[in-house]
Amino acid sequence: MSSRAKRLARQGEENMGKEKIKLDKSLMDKVRKYAEMSGYSSVEEFITHCLEKEIAKIEESDSEEEIKKKLKGLGYIS
Repeated sequence: MSSRAKRLARQGEENMGKEKIKLDKSLMDKVRKYAEMSGYSSVEEFITHCLEKEIAKIEESDSEEEIKKKLKGLGYIS
């Protein structure tokens, strides 16, 4: 196997189970800034932590209706 093929295989293994998302440039600039200021090892780690915190808040709800209310209040659904 060529070195290029090995590198591509390694990258594929590293990205298994991961999804890509797109953020607009101004938001990504803020994410980079605050991830660094907060001492996170990577932007990915910072985003993961933020999402986990928000999901935990939503999961604390007792009912589906309460979850929908919270999501509407956060502006995620209308």
